[in-house]
Amino acid sequence: MAKPLRIGTMIDVDRSLADTIAQLRRFADAGFDHAFGAQIFGPDTLTLLATAGAQVPGIGLGTGVVPVHPRHPMMLAAQALTVQWATDNRLLLGIGLSHAVVVENMWGMSYDRPAAYMKEYLASLMPLLQGEVVASAGERITTNAFTPLEVPGATAPPVLVAALGSAMLKLAGSVADGTITWMTGTATIGSHIVPAITAAAEAASRPAPRVVVSLPVAVTTEPEAAAARINDAFSIYPNLPSYRAMLDKEGADTAADIGFIGDEEAVVAAIQRLADAGATDLVASVMGDAEERRRGFELLGELARS
Repeated sequence: MAKPLRIGTMIDVDRSLADTIAQLRRFADAGFDHAFGAQIFGPDTLTLLATAGAQVPGIGLGTGVVPVHPRHPMMLAAQALTVQWATDNRLLLGIGLSHAVVVENMWGMSYDRPAAYMKEYLASLMPLLQGEVVASAGERITTNAFTPLEVPGATAPPVLVAALGSAMLKLAGSVADGTITWMTGTATIGSHIVPAITAAAEAASRPAPRVVVSLPVAVTTEPEAAAARINDAFSIYPNLPSYRAMLDKEGADTAADIGFIGDEEAVVAAIQRLADAGATDLVASVMGDAEERRRGFELLGELARS
């Protein structure tokens, strides 16, 4: 079959550096378009991508996603451009707001008016990545970049804003290069995410946005056991308000309800439906025992190469 969209996978960021490099090399050799690292409570993903990605050519490197509150736009722009410099400009910079429970309870920062915060953040970040001088004074973010950031050979990476609600989708479409989603099912991608971000991009006379969709994938002959494993691994996410809202839109209760679970034919059909809904990229969280993961990576690699 023809390749329906760009296909990538998640990097297991809790391994040793040597194992991470070997893992990334396997993904590149298998033909994956990109590999994304999550920024949760482990390694710094941008540092990891620069270190491992410099050793492995031929594959895109994404962050899914870097929370913006702890990093001033100048610092994030410098980090992102340094990754570009180290990896021959292969970064896909996914950024997001995280969640109130993290920003307020762990970092002691304000989560008030998150969409407005992201708007101010992007007003500094986007021109900084383009090598521009920036003087921006918002209510919560002030940037005075008296000189451009100079990283030899680095170009601005595509910026993907984790956007689920209408206000964030409008912002992402109007000033960024696309969105990256999690815990959002195929029907919601087609009925909500794609129409909203595309309309915003068209209104701003910007190119068609990338819609990068992250979902759990299990190639298996035991779908009930696979679903239980997925729900156990991702049990926290349906309890977070932004993801709960997307699951409710989908008419789903759990992560497994929106995952791609089944044999090879069923998973290929699910990926095709996602492409038909308007997604441009899939980032698969491949789940299962050793044999199921082997089948999952083999199938996705075959699709990526087709």
